[in-house]
Amino acid sequence: MDRVFIYWDNSNIFHEAQRQAEERSEGADARYRVRIHFDNLLRLAHADRPMEKALAAGSVPPELRQLWNRIENQGVEVQLFDRGSPERGEQEMPDKVLQLRMLEDALDYNGDPGIVVLLTGDGAGYLEGAGFHRTLERMHGRGWRVEILSWADATNQRMRRWAEAKGRFVALDDFYRSITFLEPSRPGFELAQARDAEALDLTRRHVVVR
Repeated sequence: MDRVFIYWDNSNIFHEAQRQAEERSEGADARYRVRIHFDNLLRLAHADRPMEKALAAGSVPPELRQLWNRIENQGVEVQLFDRGSPERGEQEMPDKVLQLRMLEDALDYNGDPGIVVLLTGDGAGYLEGAGFHRTLERMHGRGWRVEILSWADATNQRMRRWAEAKGRFVALDDFYRSITFLEPSRPGFELAQARDAEALDLTRRHVVVR
């Protein structure tokens, strides 16, 4: 029951991190210099509990491939999609892949559920009976415990309220400086310094007990 299953929508998490960097006045061109610290975000997700499975999906520039390689070495399956391909949209395709895997795992572990940790704030499709929120409801109804990790202002409020009532919602805003870092300014742009990610303090990250 303490095994963690992680489903990570990187595009959803990254785009809001860009807005956060800009709003927090992290220096010139911060929106384009901010990066997700994959190691710390992964640890925030599993919180030092046994990780049974993890899938990260998204679309990222090729130069970030080496960062994804690092997280694959930690046991995370990575599926990346071409931003420019019309049949593989930046949002639609990763969402479908993650939701399908969640449902497959719910079937494969029927009668032996774990903890589903979802990294996204996307609650679209609920009224049509689809989307991440509906998938979480189905899993929760079969005994899975639920945690959502996302940015407070970028999370569907219906889904957030449900997670707070049935499981746990973890606001990534509280861990911003640990799960992001900033690259130095690019040649030809206004000078701005790099910033390393801070050490991750898991004592502020409570886990679901329901």
